[in-house]
Amino acid sequence: MTKKFLSLLLALLMVCSLVSGMAFADDEAAAVERSADIVILFTSDVHCGIDQGFGYAGLSEIYDHLVAQGNKVILVDDGDNIQGEPIGTMTKGEALVDLMNKVGYSVAIPGNHEFDYGMEQFLSLAKQAKFSYVSCNFNHEGELVFDPYVIRELDGMKVAFVGVTTPKTLTSSTPRYFQDENGEFVYGFFQDETGEGVYNAVQSAVDDARAEGADYVVVLGHMGNEEECHPWTYSDVISNVSGIDVFLDGHSHDTDQVVMKDKDGKEVIRAACGTKLSCIGWCRIDTEGKITTGLYTWNNNESAPALLGIANKTSALVDKATSALEKKLKEVVASSEVLLTINDPEEVDANGKPIRMVRRAETNLGDLCADAYRIQSGADIAFVNGGGIRVSINAGKITLNDILKVHPFGNAMCVIEVTGQQILDALEWGARAVPGENGGFLQVSGLSYEIHSYIESPCKSDENSMFAGIEGERRVQNVLVDGKPIDPEATYTLASHDYMLLNNGDGYTMFDGAPLLQDRVKLDNQVLIDYITETLEGVIGEEYEDLTGEGRIVIVEEKP
Repeated sequence: MTKKFLSLLLALLMVCSLVSGMAFADDEAAAVERSADIVILFTSDVHCGIDQGFGYAGLSEIYDHLVAQGNKVILVDDGDNIQGEPIGTMTKGEALVDLMNKVGYSVAIPGNHEFDYGMEQFLSLAKQAKFSYVSCNFNHEGELVFDPYVIRELDGMKVAFVGVTTPKTLTSSTPRYFQDENGEFVYGFFQDETGEGVYNAVQSAVDDARAEGADYVVVLGHMGNEEECHPWTYSDVISNVSGIDVFLDGHSHDTDQVVMKDKDGKEVIRAACGTKLSCIGWCRIDTEGKITTGLYTWNNNESAPALLGIANKTSALVDKATSALEKKLKEVVASSEVLLTINDPEEVDANGKPIRMVRRAETNLGDLCADAYRIQSGADIAFVNGGGIRVSINAGKITLNDILKVHPFGNAMCVIEVTGQQILDALEWGARAVPGENGGFLQVSGLSYEIHSYIESPCKSDENSMFAGIEGERRVQNVLVDGKPIDPEATYTLASHDYMLLNNGDGYTMFDGAPLLQDRVKLDNQVLIDYITETLEGVIGEEYEDLTGEGRIVIVEEKP
């Protein structure tokens, strides 16, 4: 460890202790004689950001430092680790699981994006893992795929880790991966419209862990706080379950430390740690049994390993994993005269982090991606889901790596023939969570529309969170196609990717049975590259300079 990094780390330890959550004690557990604090280091939504933020090298330094201080330390992950950057896409997650093994993870849960390379691949990766995947609700035809929890003994205490993954996974990954050859769902997450299936699964796991002698029960969740995730948010689960000591959560990329009451009125901490290792979460159970949580936060644009020159066994492993890809990924494919963003152009959150807007409002990068699909395909209209546009692109040279980061999923362009009514239903479904976020929010090309957000969404979903119809006044209004009012009875050609159009991604079922005109003709990142290099002749110019887009999506917050 460098002296500079050690000094910074000590400062971080002091600062983070000031932002801890509330403290609680289990009287019986606290009565046991203890010699050291238990520290649970947790990561979430790493999305392949192994050399970003603290990086795995910085994570290892923190781990080692805490151990050297005499703490009993364990490392866990809350899901969405293996997808999100080229290293994940180009190795189908294998490089990430290998690194997790070597970094020393003990327990992990599947997030929704662990399934993005297909069910067979994820189950293979789970066998490759030397750590334990746990989940109390991921099941195949009703039978759990993994153990619902594991118990780790730390300083004489039995700490149970219960895993739970959002049922939104069925639509935020590729739905067909969870279906059999007849299109029937055979994998699931005990989803239902009330949330009871998930609550019961968590409660059963908590009770079983207690019965097995667990002194503390830690839930590792990939549930989040997004409006579209009800009735399965962390808040829904905690308020309907008893016996949880702390809930370490992921999925929504937030960094909130929240205290709320469980089913029996006991206060429970919920802690989250953001994305791409910009923060590392910690949960400390001291020798008196008090539980606190907090964050180690890295706010610099340059990663900790790069800025501080961290050199350890983990940094060597990361360097080896990334070096083979570097030459290809550094190829310059285009340039931009403007910033292309997924974030609010001005506002930041309480931690100084950008506020993501691409999942609830128009952005210029959203316009660019949608235009690429429409122009490359020749379709009348194009949709791109906001959840499929992952990072911003800075002005200047654009590399292959930049493009792959924007569209990391390997989805392929398709074109179908649809009615105006199907378009209207899709827009309504995509806008259902506004002003909240929704990965299925539609960035568009070839049309414009208004979202009257003061109107409650009329969308109905089935038990699998798939679109099931419209009941009530629509909030999407004044839809124009090429400047003219959309005709519900007319037919239009629609371009997007196979995830949405063919595989019901984000719950878009209204396109089922639509005539397929172009079938997986080009990968999504290649669509974007070809549009920029061919149509725009390699330069993204002033037509995309407005960070909030061209006014294709207007949000009306109050009744006219």
